[in-house]
Amino acid sequence: MNITRRQALVLSAGAAAFAVAGLNSTPSFASAEDTEKAIMAISGGKMPETGKVTLTAPEIAENGNTVPISVSVDSAMTEGDLVESVSIFAEGNPNPDVVTFNFTALSGAASATTRMRLAKTQNVIAVAKMADGSTYMDKKEVKVTIGGCGG
Repeated sequence: MNITRRQALVLSAGAAAFAVAGLNSTPSFASAEDTEKAIMAISGGKMPETGKVTLTAPEIAENGNTVPISVSVDSAMTEGDLVESVSIFAEGNPNPDVVTFNFTALSGAASATTRMRLAKTQNVIAVAKMADGSTYMDKKEVKVTIGGCGG
């Protein structure tokens, strides 16, 4: 395929226009309002209560690429006291929804451990939804010294 001088100029002009108009080199991050909307969607429009949920995260994460977290809910996991799900949110990541763990009575205990990426120092929030519709949360601030999501 031969490219003429006119085609090369058109392609160069188009690439330059794209670079100036549409290319953003910094990642966009979710806001605290985005996180609050996601929490309200889980909790049915009311703020979750504190208690029952224990979120364990390091106070300082030296590397935001692998931040260990664990969450547990104080529940008998019986029909009257059953945890349906636990959702983890990170306020400053590009997408605040990190993970949702679903549980049944056969789970035995409502606890989970994972690693997550954090872009910067931010709040990590765990929200537990119970079978009766009530919701509980715990929040921890994690200070990140080296960002994991583009920073």
